[in-house]
Amino acid sequence: MTRPILRQPDPKLDLVLERIVDVPRELVWTAWTTPEQMKKWFTPAPWTTADCEIDLRPGGIFRTVRRSPEGQEFPHVCCYLEVVTNEKLVWTDALAPGFRPANRSSEIPSLTVVITLEPHGKGTKYTALVMHKDEEGRNRHNDMGFHDGWGQAADQLADLVKRM
Repeated sequence: MTRPILRQPDPKLDLVLERIVDVPRELVWTAWTTPEQMKKWFTPAPWTTADCEIDLRPGGIFRTVRRSPEGQEFPHVCCYLEVVTNEKLVWTDALAPGFRPANRSSEIPSLTVVITLEPHGKGTKYTALVMHKDEEGRNRHNDMGFHDGWGQAADQLADLVKRM
């Protein structure tokens, strides 16, 4: 099977977060692909992930519901584009499950996310590449606190996985 070549991030359109975590990538993968695990780390505290649904296959659903400290809920429905066990997850909210065009009405700019997990010594190099359709969406997502929010979630993931 030929795997698509991932292009280099475009600093005008993309946001990137990298972390080295001192746990095997199989455990990081489990945290990314198991709804009960996702609910424990995916949303930066004090927010929570109230619900998560995963159908781990191309065209499958990746749905999360974030809950604010005030109790307001924000659903986010995505479609998996690529799934390579223990290596890569790719999803987008531009498409609904089954590769159907999505009906979006969100303040968050439309995005495509590529999560890669690479061996790094006894641990894992974790990379999140978040691609946007235009500079405005990229800048808006950055201004919303991308690095702080995704960074805190990555730290929460690492803390969870160390206890698994």
